[in-house]
Amino acid sequence: MSPEAPAGPSDRPYDRLQALPRTLWLPGLVCSAGERGARLSDARAWLDALSQGRLPPAEHHFGDPQGCGALRAVVGELGLPGLCGGLPDLGEQLLRALLWHLDRIADLQPRLDRAAAVARLAEEFRAAWQLETQGLEPMLALLQDLGDLSHLRWDALRGQLAERPLQAARRAADWLAQLPELSALIERLGRTERATDALAHEPAPAPQADPAPLPQRLVETRLPEAPGEITGVRLTHRPEQMLASEALMLRHPVLRRLWRARQAEGRLLGWDSEAVLRDWRPDPAGAAVAAPPPRPPEPLARGPILLCLDTSGSMRGAPENIAKAVVIAALRAAHASRRAVRLIAFGGPGELLEQTLDPGEGGLPALLALMGRSFDGGTDVQTPIERAIDAVHEAAWRSADLLIVSDGEFGCVPATLQRLDEARERLGLRVQGVLVGDRETIGLLEVCDDIHWVRDWRRYAEAAEGGDGRGYSPVHSRSLTALYFPNALSGRAARHLRR
Repeated sequence: MSPEAPAGPSDRPYDRLQALPRTLWLPGLVCSAGERGARLSDARAWLDALSQGRLPPAEHHFGDPQGCGALRAVVGELGLPGLCGGLPDLGEQLLRALLWHLDRIADLQPRLDRAAAVARLAEEFRAAWQLETQGLEPMLALLQDLGDLSHLRWDALRGQLAERPLQAARRAADWLAQLPELSALIERLGRTERATDALAHEPAPAPQADPAPLPQRLVETRLPEAPGEITGVRLTHRPEQMLASEALMLRHPVLRRLWRARQAEGRLLGWDSEAVLRDWRPDPAGAAVAAPPPRPPEPLARGPILLCLDTSGSMRGAPENIAKAVVIAALRAAHASRRAVRLIAFGGPGELLEQTLDPGEGGLPALLALMGRSFDGGTDVQTPIERAIDAVHEAAWRSADLLIVSDGEFGCVPATLQRLDEARERLGLRVQGVLVGDRETIGLLEVCDDIHWVRDWRRYAEAAEGGDGRGYSPVHSRSLTALYFPNALSGRAARHLRR
């Protein structure tokens, strides 16, 4: 039967199966509670309510008000509708379990009376789902912040809950709660929307002050007889200036001689014209007028993000934890405001992971793969920065900002720095750095417009990785190179000293 065709007598009530997922067909048909058609309709009402995160009305009781009422009370007591919102597969699993427990009421009779059977199954249902959802609420809250869970199956999600990647993502989210400045930074990245608190851009060098221009005056020069404005009629010998009445004589056999005589004497009637030239000339006696200052560019914020993440061996430990927290914040921003985030994780030569973190099916597995990865290897920042520069020349990433998360132990060749400067000048690219270490390096100073120092990075080291819990960096300033070796800074790196 097609979905558009009305159901015939032989199709009822099985036509109601079309509105249900196939996983609910068998439980909905074989359950002994109530009448089959009403039971299938109530199953659809339960699914709709659970997908919205709420309990269905009490009248949808599958034909067993007493048994379904007891189980419905347990569903509300455990807060299961809130967990099912946005996770359809969990709602289906819950509804299958509810129909199975309703069907078992008849199996417990007559050994138990109906009230005792309902109470026993309600307790079994409560115990089973308390175990099933233990620790699930914070995990689902985290995952719902990071992407769309509608494509996840419940059995696959249960398998991921205890795995290392998701546990690492949960710890990274906990660390992120202690770093609100990083969340605020990532929220402002990009150049799509107007903003009054946009990220600072490297100030352009002040242009050389030109000498004040001299005042000018308008001078008119008149050129008599030059083509221009007609001012009257006069006598002339020039045929191109004569009136039309004079030209008529040239066609007459007698008057033609008269025309020649008058032309020789310069007594032809012709138009009197005058050209006027106007130009501006310096006037030393005049007063100079200052030109208005150029209008500053409009600040922009909240757009696509290019995230370069240092995964080298020097980032192992606390810096690795902070780097993963930054990725969590970036994916949250992508999910909340539908922004694009491209992750470029780099280590040594040939160790490059490039992935678009979208809130759909691809973004969350990519995030979990990164969360379960240990940082190791060398540092090759040339390739990821060049990939980011290539990306901002694409239409989808033209309004993106570049965020580099590193301990600063890298450097770039002049050719890459030149390409970065060209992208700044032509496309407005802004480069922000998150320093997870004790000092800036010349490489970080040369690449970034602004550097955000996570001074208390040591507190995010786990005990097993040697965390000493001292909190703030023992170094009083991140700019040790500028303080003790100022002549070592290039002109590009020294611009940070002027701020």
